[in-house]
Amino acid sequence: MSKASVSLDVLRTFLAVYRSGSVTGAAHSLRMSQPAVSAQIKALETALDRRLFERLPRGVAPTAAADELARRLAAPLDMLAEAVGTDLDPDASARAVHLGGPAELMSTRVMGVLAPLVTGGLRIRVELGLADDLLDRLAAGTLDLVVSAVRPRRRGVHATPLLDEEFVLVAAPDWAARVGPAAGRVPGPARLAGVPVVAYAEDLPVIRRYWRTVFGTRPVMSAALVVPDLRGAVAAVVAGAGMSVLPRYLCEEELAAGRLVPLAEPELPPINTLFLAVRDGALTRRAVAAVHERLLRWGRDTLAAPSRDDGDG
Repeated sequence: MSKASVSLDVLRTFLAVYRSGSVTGAAHSLRMSQPAVSAQIKALETALDRRLFERLPRGVAPTAAADELARRLAAPLDMLAEAVGTDLDPDASARAVHLGGPAELMSTRVMGVLAPLVTGGLRIRVELGLADDLLDRLAAGTLDLVVSAVRPRRRGVHATPLLDEEFVLVAAPDWAARVGPAAGRVPGPARLAGVPVVAYAEDLPVIRRYWRTVFGTRPVMSAALVVPDLRGAVAAVVAGAGMSVLPRYLCEEELAAGRLVPLAEPELPPINTLFLAVRDGALTRRAVAAVHERLLRWGRDTLAAPSRDDGDG
């Protein structure tokens, strides 16, 4: 088989194996036998003179050559599949929209936003993780959309600002009482030196940014508790473990109920812009476009909502 004679079916099989990470999964979605899928992948590797997958105890891992091939094939094959329907995509689950994003935002906000699309018949598969890892998968073609906390800078990926998340420095009331009232809305960092720190990661990524923006200095403390899920950080701080910097959306109920107290209230609190990233060409699929539009509409509605300070005087 020469490069020129590689068939569309073989390329479709390759993309199914790449996206599922498994010959078995690809065979199921394509309604083929496992030996047939393996034979097509072997034929493609022979035609390209490159190894595309390494076998693992469970599934397969793509090589760098497979990553590059998937990046080039994903958008045009998806567009073709959408144009001709089930002839290229016989399994409905293969047409699911694959969406990635941070665990906290996806679990507490985005799932509710997308629920009406699911009840309307749309299939969605969600991956949770760190922005850089998810954006790599988006560029490679295994994800259709990513809600990203960093601006994507990858070839073949387009991003639109989605919404801004505000960060707030909080602790339980007992810790706030120990710190004592500050002369202004922003206490000096020395007043906070005795409060244990609850962080998302050892290098204090969110806290470091808050300290630089609000206090004009780098934090010199280390974390007393590290939990790689900000929902866990909220629970720990409410229970009295110390202080943390959290997105306001994640702790607004605790703030309203008095279970958490702001330790600083700067006039311009630090914010981070979230982006909705999509692979070039993916919006030609109606399902992907529907998810994309609903998320952007949610972002616009959130930004247009009255400020939490409106009417407070």
